[in-house]
Amino acid sequence: MSEAQRTPFVESLLEAAAQVQLPGSGIGWLDAARRENLDAFVTAGLPDTRVEAWKYTALRALGQRRFAPGDEQAATRAVDAATFTLPGVDGPALVFVNGVFRADLSRVDALPAGLSLQPLSQALKGDTEPLRFALSRHYREGGDAFARLNAALSGDGVVLRVAPNARVAQPVHLVFVGAAAEGAAPAHPAPAALAHPCASDLAWHVRHIVELGEGAELSLVEHHVASGEQQHLGTQVTDIVLRKGARLRQVTLQNASAGSTLVRHDSVQLDEDAQATLYVLELGGALVRHDLHATLAGDRSRLETRGVFVLNGRQHVDTQMAIRHQALNTASDSVWRGVADQRSRGVFRGAIVVAEGADGSDASLSSKNLLLSGQAEIDTKPELEIYADEVKAAHGATVGQLDERSLFYLRSRGIPLVEARAMLTAAFCRAVFASLDNDALREHLDHQLMAHLPSA
Repeated sequence: MSEAQRTPFVESLLEAAAQVQLPGSGIGWLDAARRENLDAFVTAGLPDTRVEAWKYTALRALGQRRFAPGDEQAATRAVDAATFTLPGVDGPALVFVNGVFRADLSRVDALPAGLSLQPLSQALKGDTEPLRFALSRHYREGGDAFARLNAALSGDGVVLRVAPNARVAQPVHLVFVGAAAEGAAPAHPAPAALAHPCASDLAWHVRHIVELGEGAELSLVEHHVASGEQQHLGTQVTDIVLRKGARLRQVTLQNASAGSTLVRHDSVQLDEDAQATLYVLELGGALVRHDLHATLAGDRSRLETRGVFVLNGRQHVDTQMAIRHQALNTASDSVWRGVADQRSRGVFRGAIVVAEGADGSDASLSSKNLLLSGQAEIDTKPELEIYADEVKAAHGATVGQLDERSLFYLRSRGIPLVEARAMLTAAFCRAVFASLDNDALREHLDHQLMAHLPSA
């Protein structure tokens, strides 16, 4: 990397690496993987818009910021449990504050039979061989800068395993709190402040490994929430593997601080007859990126994804979804909705590949989006590649405004314009969560969604 590429962002993270990696973990393969990924990150730096996967998300401003390597007081920082309490979710829980595991806020006593749940930092003190495949990965794609960074610097996260044929009745709650540190910067700093953030701008990195054994069933809730205003950078990499006949239902509620940057990279592998249903609600953050890669690796595996983003102000949310069918008679069904108001920008790319030999696959993707302001922008890009026979596939994308006839109808019934717009927008988004069978959680998501809709 040239000196011109050695940005304040890269320099600050190199300083962080020097602090967290010396003298090393003592696990040879893990330290080697960390060094390889760090070297790759330093060589390539942050991707620019010439990289196709980052075409609509510029990182120039982020490249001029510096981040402290971690929060020394995260283990004792005061966080109100009400901040992350969710109705319908009162089972086992792991809570992390600024990337640091908090046993005092977690619920890991008396785990149900068949469930193993522990922070990565504890798992690395035991037999590490089951973690080796996931943690020794080297990320080689041009757009994988943050995955490389996470692989190099993550020191904690979640290791969750469900034994074969075990059915975990209560949803498992994974909580990631972004908490304000002393001397916190305002949520929306002036451009001149970007190159000189205050010491409270932290970078934290968490790494998750989730595996469901044959015939296992699990409901999982991933929850990103703010405790005070801050501008932290958080990265997260998750590997999920569903063995033969496993069932997973996952809900992700992202409501991070208005000034934060959050980058998530999720990989899901479905073996024979496995099924996964993923719900995503994106509400918070200044810059949010979510890469979701799913591989239907076993015959008759099935994936459903349901997602919504609701943006205001100058928020920027970028979702990149890639689904690969590579076995016989697999199915995927994806329904995504986006709403952008004021000067916000949403990005959604949905790519489906039906590989050679994946005969009998059935794939569908729908991306529908609403612009509530003349200055808002949504870029949506469906992609479909088919290399197999006897395939059913469909995809479509729309970007538009609220239907004027529906608005007129509601107003003619005496409903004020603001309320009528909110009702139509909520109905547009609400349909995505209709199949979620946790009634209390579904109602909470609905309330959160309504709270983020424009009030004028």
